[in-house]
Amino acid sequence: MAGYILKRGVSALLVVLVTLLLSFAMFFLAPKDPIGAICGPRCTPERAAEISQSLHLDDPVTLQFAQYVKGIVAGHTITSGGATVDCPAPCLGYSFRLGQPVTKLLMQAMPITVSIVVGAAVVYLTIGILSGILAARRRGTSFDKSIVAGTLGLSSVPYFIVALLVVLYTAGTFLPPSQYSPFLDGPLSWASGLTAAWLTLGVVNAAAYARYSRASMIEALGEDYIRTARAKGISERRVVYRHGLRSALTPVATIFGLDLAGQLTGALFTERIFGLPGLGVVTLEAFKTDDLPVMMGGILLGSVLLVTLNLMVDILYTFLDPRVRLG
Repeated sequence: MAGYILKRGVSALLVVLVTLLLSFAMFFLAPKDPIGAICGPRCTPERAAEISQSLHLDDPVTLQFAQYVKGIVAGHTITSGGATVDCPAPCLGYSFRLGQPVTKLLMQAMPITVSIVVGAAVVYLTIGILSGILAARRRGTSFDKSIVAGTLGLSSVPYFIVALLVVLYTAGTFLPPSQYSPFLDGPLSWASGLTAAWLTLGVVNAAAYARYSRASMIEALGEDYIRTARAKGISERRVVYRHGLRSALTPVATIFGLDLAGQLTGALFTERIFGLPGLGVVTLEAFKTDDLPVMMGGILLGSVLLVTLNLMVDILYTFLDPRVRLG
């Protein structure tokens, strides 16, 4: 187990380094002038020289990249507006347009995205898995057919259309208006402002998880060990929820880990439609204003989230399914 985790950790680190290198090349070695993109059309020569010095643009490319990596590990100082700004590690750069370190900007947006994704995950896992299990236990009945038809119908509608309809017809009437309040400032106001986003993202994703759970549970309930458990006289509830469910959750957990990683790095529609300034909105605004350091920092943070969650899913898989043996 330890060797596998070490191997996967090294692989994850290599993916992050390759992503860092490619994003650096894309934004700072592209034909577009990075100073012009960062500073804008009204950039003064003094301001351009200040940005060039802070980003080490006059140094060789390898030294520029080394300075950026050094900032992530040890931090560094940046000159902006004639003042020296301290950017502690992990320093992902400095937004000269917004006058703030990139790490600070992303960390301010991170709790919003995490709150949206985690809250929605609770909704779609609860609804999806329970409805899938019930449909599997009543396979072929009208209830089962209704679940399958309903999930297929809901999945056929693009998510952003569902979210727009929710905002137009329910937000502020049936559901509280969407806004973000920090959890520590008041759990009730935090949950109230995110309810519309949670329910929308949760119900739409629950359709897929109901089908996943149903198919996986049907397969699990047909296994020999399930028939053996029933033959021993074990209650049906225990057979289903203790023996069958554990095996059925294994593929669902794999899909969930990948979905969670994707939603953390791609919750743009939810954030934009419900007016929640999370990571997706911050990165999108950086693209609109050519804020290269913020774009690069957002891509790097996204890659770290993706590889970390993938590693966690691989480890979790071994606990859910003891038949899996890792070399």
